Amino acid sequence: MEKKNVLIIGASGGLGINIAAFFHNKGFNLALHCNGNLETLASNFEESASIKFFQANILSEEEISRMVSEVEKSVGKIDILINAAGISSSSVTWKTSFEEWNETLGINLTGPFLCIKHVLPIMRENNFGRIVNISSVVAQSGVVGTAAYSASKAGLIGMVKTIAKEVANKNITVNNIALGYFNAGMINNVPEDLQETIKASIPKKEFGEMEELTNCLEYLTSDDAGYLTGQTINLNGGMYS
Repeated sequence: MEKKNVLIIGASGGLGINIAAFFHNKGFNLALHCNGNLETLASNFEESASIKFFQANILSEEEISRMVSEVEKSVGKIDILINAAGISSSSVTWKTSFEEWNETLGINLTGPFLCIKHVLPIMRENNFGRIVNISSVVAQSGVVGTAAYSASKAGLIGMVKTIAKEVANKNITVNNIALGYFNAGMINNVPEDLQETIKASIPKKEFGEMEELTNCLEYLTSDDAGYLTGQTINLNGGMYS
């Protein structure tokens, strides 16, 4: 069976590194994106025939277009796109700057949209594609001080409903995974006492493990998941259902 090619946006982040390692262990060809953390990628992976690094600012459509072209030339057709880049914003609404709002919406929502926009022509031509965005339970439940973050992640939920309908006839699926709190990524920036408070609010009383996320990704990106599209999968230990 031909190895599939997966483009992971934000592969140098806490979630991205783990996602990339999973797909590497499963034998996929990897196109790993970062903005400025090539050192992080290089410390976790070695470039080879099956692993290539790519840099681009996902706030720039020109850079995204260039990157997608480079991936296609270097790796080949893009079978799977995973949008895992993201930033958090912690500020009550009346103290949130316009710049902070724009950056959060740009990286968490506009960036994924632009990556999807430029990858879709390749997937449409090949009559196959699997696209997964990382959303958040915060978009569904709301958390004080996260207006920009929750709005950006909620935007992904609405976006996939439309894009999924636009490309369903080309055997392309577009879905989100709305994550709760996991033992990777942004949670590491939260003080320990607050982490314990968060755990107490989760029905499972624990943070999710990366294996839960990668198992879900494995199915959503598989050939068997062709009828599952336009959906947001809630992976949150029971916080929101």
